[in-house]
Amino acid sequence: MASAAEQLAANLNFSAFAKAEELKKRIWFTLGAMIVYRIGTYIPLPGIDPAAWQQLFQTQAGGILGMFNMFSGGGINRMAIFALNIMPYISASIIIQLLTSVSPTLEALKKEGESGRKVMNQYTRYLTVVLAVFQAYGISVGLEGSGSVVSDPGWFFRISTTITLTGGTMFLMWLGEQVTSRGIGNGISLIIMAGIVAELPSAIAGTLELGRQGALSTGLILTVLVMCVVVIAFIVFMERAQRRLLIQYPKRQVGNQMFEGQSSHLPLKLNTSGVIPPIFASSLLLLPTTVAQFNAGQGPEWLSVITTQLAHGRPLFLVLYVALIIFFAFFYTAIVFNPTETADNLKKHGGFIPGIRPGERTAEYIDYVLSRITVVGAIYLAVVCLVPEILIAYASVPFYLGGTSLLIVVSVTMDTVAQVQGYLLAHQYEGLIKRSRLRGRLR
Repeated sequence: MASAAEQLAANLNFSAFAKAEELKKRIWFTLGAMIVYRIGTYIPLPGIDPAAWQQLFQTQAGGILGMFNMFSGGGINRMAIFALNIMPYISASIIIQLLTSVSPTLEALKKEGESGRKVMNQYTRYLTVVLAVFQAYGISVGLEGSGSVVSDPGWFFRISTTITLTGGTMFLMWLGEQVTSRGIGNGISLIIMAGIVAELPSAIAGTLELGRQGALSTGLILTVLVMCVVVIAFIVFMERAQRRLLIQYPKRQVGNQMFEGQSSHLPLKLNTSGVIPPIFASSLLLLPTTVAQFNAGQGPEWLSVITTQLAHGRPLFLVLYVALIIFFAFFYTAIVFNPTETADNLKKHGGFIPGIRPGERTAEYIDYVLSRITVVGAIYLAVVCLVPEILIAYASVPFYLGGTSLLIVVSVTMDTVAQVQGYLLAHQYEGLIKRSRLRGRLR
């Protein structure tokens, strides 16, 4: 079996890709969905003066607003119909998953399997609408209070803006689900990555222009480029890192035949949670400051203080960012990996970890190992996301060259490549089975 898998992996080439019609359809569907998304980020909201908004945005682009613009793929910069992007959906997912751990009703739904998952997804959609309406209305009120950005302020502008932005978020949520089911990879992650990648060329050009004007030194620009390469290599290394637990299977007799005991490995990723912790942390930091950022200087004094302290490089922002990343690294790992369920499956199939009693003791041991490697994974995420953020804050480097954006781009790219390889392996495996059956019939 191992030799067959190695043979399939060795034969993954362009000819195999050319024959995989289903894979090509999925790739074309994904590309088409990303093009639709990018077009939407260039359609401006009605009733907005682009020149006045650009002037206002440039004065506030260095704080939370700049991070929001990064996740929206430049939609905030252009105040487009997709300005909210998919962030309300991510916030809703966070809230539902947090409630699942404290609500017996939601926990019971989660254990029901596919039917319960569908109900929870529906709850997430409803909550997404509520959060999107709240944020969209806050943006509309903030735009009206920001000077001459809105040509005709009033309730008609507020309602139309709220409906447009909420509709844009719901459309992207639907588009992401379609990409997940009919395209390649996680649609939500691909939408966020597409926005970041699309804005990378302009971010690099802007950095080089600052160097030409003397605002950034040549040494600093070279340091940033080297740092990006080192961070990318570090991300690739850590995302591939695993802790493999040895699994033994005893000898078994089937009829008159005795099969020798086998051994395999249970791979535990160092970073089981993937890119979820930085995205969740950023989403929660964006949520309470969305309205405050647009009402700078006009809202309550405490709101202005929070907005100021949550700017990049500020101690409060850095502490909250690291704390949320570490929390969600453990929280999401606990959601996606169940040691008790894994131990039960091993026991059911006769597998055991040498020196560990099957069942409850195996579950405790797996949880023990997973907790300790998650500590390393959480520290890795915090370092990758935090160090570049400090550089961004104090050296005026664009957000798109930060650790969070690089982590999302590299991780989602690796997952997408793995998905493509999986489809190619499945296609070639099916081809080998068909050819072997055909040979059997000819004989």
